[in-house]
Amino acid sequence: MTTMLRSKELLLFEGADWDFSTLQRIHDACEAIALGELGLDVYPNQIEVITSEQMLDAYSSTGMPLFYRHWSFGKHFAHHEAFYRRGMRDLAYEIVINSSPCISYLMEENTATMQTLVIAHAAFGHNHFFKNNYLFKLWTDAEGILDYLDFAKGYISRCEERYGEVAVERTLDAAHALMSHGVHRYAGKNTLDLRQEEKRLQERRAHEEQMFNDLWRTVPVGKAKKAGDIGLEKRRAALGLPQDNILYFLEKTAPRLQPWQREILRIVRHVAQYFHPQRQTKVMNEGTATFVHYQIMNRLHERGQISDGNILEFLKSHANVVFQPNYDDRPFSGFNPYALGFAMMQDIERIVTAPTEEDRAWFPDISGRGDAMGVLRDIWANYRDESFISQFLSPNLIRQLRLFHLYDDPEQAEGVLVSAIHNERGYLRIRRQLSREYDIGWTDPAIDIVDVDLAGDRRLLLQHIVMNGCYLQEDDTKLVLQHLADLWGYDVLLQEIDGSNTVGREHTASPRKIVQ
Repeated sequence: MTTMLRSKELLLFEGADWDFSTLQRIHDACEAIALGELGLDVYPNQIEVITSEQMLDAYSSTGMPLFYRHWSFGKHFAHHEAFYRRGMRDLAYEIVINSSPCISYLMEENTATMQTLVIAHAAFGHNHFFKNNYLFKLWTDAEGILDYLDFAKGYISRCEERYGEVAVERTLDAAHALMSHGVHRYAGKNTLDLRQEEKRLQERRAHEEQMFNDLWRTVPVGKAKKAGDIGLEKRRAALGLPQDNILYFLEKTAPRLQPWQREILRIVRHVAQYFHPQRQTKVMNEGTATFVHYQIMNRLHERGQISDGNILEFLKSHANVVFQPNYDDRPFSGFNPYALGFAMMQDIERIVTAPTEEDRAWFPDISGRGDAMGVLRDIWANYRDESFISQFLSPNLIRQLRLFHLYDDPEQAEGVLVSAIHNERGYLRIRRQLSREYDIGWTDPAIDIVDVDLAGDRRLLLQHIVMNGCYLQEDDTKLVLQHLADLWGYDVLLQEIDGSNTVGREHTASPRKIVQ
């Protein structure tokens, strides 16, 4: 009886119910393990409890608080709500924001066990990854993002009052269509200080308008001048070309944009840049958070702080999270980032603590080192999905996941070639091909603005470098190019350059006449 009483005294909670004092106890217990045993380094935590409807609302605006209004968010809300109410889709247990403090939204419908899982997963797993991974350090400003979103929401609201909701929405529509081409992809740019954006708005606007006017006032016009009169290199240098950040180029140089439109493009660019590291670290981020919650939940059970029933409830949810359908199953739609990331984290832990001879040959730098958490923390800080998979996907895990590579040759009328299996050559090929699936330099279309006809009709010229014979989808290209032409104010021409360095396809668009 004494033993039973002592074990009950250790429990963080009993049953499924919880209150805010329970959440505090759960947070403190998870924190003790995360910081004391796992060696994690996190931003201060802010835990907020929301309803299922609020979770749906967060879904609609990509999980960001204080977001500006846009019609597409309402469309997304209606879509998610319809599926959720019909029982055709579950909601996430949480949403976590890369900010300082790190905000974790918990659904009030969660049981106490699920709240423990969510706090371990989001408030410590994701939180540590946000704070320490090099991509987030390079491209995001966790200290300033919430203040900047508040500024952006207020600025766009004031624009709607002054210029009309239709005009603002039209600009946002065009900017959102080009959002994936509105990020700086390479190091060299200074990390943003978003808290200073509002203060620098007036100063930046005055400077940019002066630079803009100087550039376009000197453009030669009329029949007396020809495009050849202005050297290509000089023209490109004046405009900062070639440029792959299309929104940045439009914000700085589009001739017909109003100052408030330029600021909206800048806002959308900053939001796109905020999400850019998350696109490159989905497997690592979710794998880290899943590995951390698995470690914390098991340690809580070993300490007697959660019951056998609690751990069984957790394991059922965890199994659903890391479930990976086979390639020939109907639900299969690619790799589950939770499943792949968690499997690789566990495999690395095995290699570090109990390596085989094969592991020692493939991973001489980490095999047998003994400090699994030290190795994992270093990996979490210094890799993205593409480099993580290309360096740490082991032959053991390839066999365990039963991976192989298929090659569908478009020139062959029948059959698919199995180009890699479980042998030395196959392991390397499988790892290389899978890592490419997470390399945005390989998967995203490479489109640059390369020239502007300053002496003629000011037509904007873009080029797409075709990879693996994959041309742009015709209908989508037409729609996006129309938005680009509307922002630029003149005709645009997009050329698709194939492997032989010749123009394979061309797409054109002219700006629409706006009826106020």
